Amino acid sequence: MENTIRVRVAVALTAVAAAGAVIGGQPADAEAVATPGHVQTSIKWGACPELAPGAKRDPRQTCGTVKVPLDYRRPGGETITVAVSRIATAKAGKKRGDLLFNPGGPGLQGLDMPGQMASTLPKEVLDSYDLIGFDARGIGHSTPMSCGLTGPALLTIFPYPGAGGSIEGNVTTARTVARQCATIGAKLRFFTSANTARDMDRIRQALGARKISYWGQSFGTYLGAVYASLFPRNTDRMVLEGNVDPDKVWAKMLNTWNQGMNDRFPDAARVAAADDAGLGLGGTVEEVTDTFLALADRLDRKPATVPGTQVAISGALLRGVTYQMLLHNETLAPLTRFWKVASDLSAGRTPADADAAVLRQVLADTPAAKGVPADNQVTMALAMICGDTTWSREVDSYAKATAAARAQYPLSAGMPNNIRACAFWSRKPIEPVVKVTSHGPRDILILQNRRDNATPWAAGRGMRKALGERASFLGVDNGGHYVYNTGSACADQATVAFLSKGTLQAGDVSCDGPRH
Repeated sequence: MENTIRVRVAVALTAVAAAGAVIGGQPADAEAVATPGHVQTSIKWGACPELAPGAKRDPRQTCGTVKVPLDYRRPGGETITVAVSRIATAKAGKKRGDLLFNPGGPGLQGLDMPGQMASTLPKEVLDSYDLIGFDARGIGHSTPMSCGLTGPALLTIFPYPGAGGSIEGNVTTARTVARQCATIGAKLRFFTSANTARDMDRIRQALGARKISYWGQSFGTYLGAVYASLFPRNTDRMVLEGNVDPDKVWAKMLNTWNQGMNDRFPDAARVAAADDAGLGLGGTVEEVTDTFLALADRLDRKPATVPGTQVAISGALLRGVTYQMLLHNETLAPLTRFWKVASDLSAGRTPADADAAVLRQVLADTPAAKGVPADNQVTMALAMICGDTTWSREVDSYAKATAAARAQYPLSAGMPNNIRACAFWSRKPIEPVVKVTSHGPRDILILQNRRDNATPWAAGRGMRKALGERASFLGVDNGGHYVYNTGSACADQATVAFLSKGTLQAGDVSCDGPRH
């Protein structure tokens, strides 16, 4: 994991959600739908696409493409390209299969995930699998989609209300974004979770594999659960880390962020309280929390300009950065420094050099790779959350829900319940939401942290309930969005034993978190 902190507030690194979801069943012929027409049965491996400036790649990695139908209901029609990658780590005579990775988002690029994961996996896993990555349809180098979004529209995934809780600005932005995405809506409606899962099965076939193993994070857990429900006979060993509740797709899932923030924020507040002498934010969790809420309110009313830049720290930016940096334990301390800088700027004080350096890191932009639109991740997050389900179109219902949530969960400020572009989406879903069920082999390991602000504990338990006896549940007394390789030897050992030996505990497992 890189030490440099790069936060893009407009980007959802987690399972994002929509309002008014309609939960339906999968088509009766789900497996048959995915397979007719020409199916690619091999991949030509070669050079990978050019990296974004400053990015790194495992030199062992090779890349290729898989052609898939844009619309699986018309398998002989228009096709799109899915970019795939491979690091051939499996040893001759020891290879079990291929381990496919997805980092979630929705909208995150996964092409270089094999290299990122290879450095964390022990020999017994690497000897057993070739590591496979892919940019999901519409994302990165896989026929990338763009609504042409710029400026405030890029914040549409995290619609924090304005001063006093007003959602008027959010409504305007949502309408604008929906109008822009409508220009490609005829195609964008096919970029759904279910079709992405069908693409995964095309990747399996192109690899020449009878079954495929899978490791999904965040939104990738939902994608994995959808795949396991559409293609139960094609799954080998599946790890789902930081879980979406498939029965809450998408409105109710997003609403879990409220409790998730309440569970996770005290971890950062304790870090700040321990350094009250240096930060001046309060000496207890309660005092730090009060300081944060008061600061966010001040910045809602009067954003603080960062000297020498065009950037202004608003209440929305403060909360958005906080949400993102709570995802990792190693970013808690820098997060508290960011709070101090924001407080100093709001009070008219010049930040110290060390604090200004943290501010530059936090607000540093991450350049897009060549050929990938700047708004690609936001476009694809919207495609999934708006295209998978229907949304309420009643603006007043969002205003009421936002006000109620803001009063009950001030740390989230009503954002999870607020209006998004999906309320004005131009196209209806092309099919019902896939019903995730327990039907299939017992071959899934669920990894879940107790204090995860992005996919909270209750969501992990929801995934456990949906998959039933297909899965074993491993919960860790830890904060943050990621479980494996974050300090719990218990969780790491269980994950490795599952992938290398197929070991799954009979009941739910509880693990201690990292020692500090």
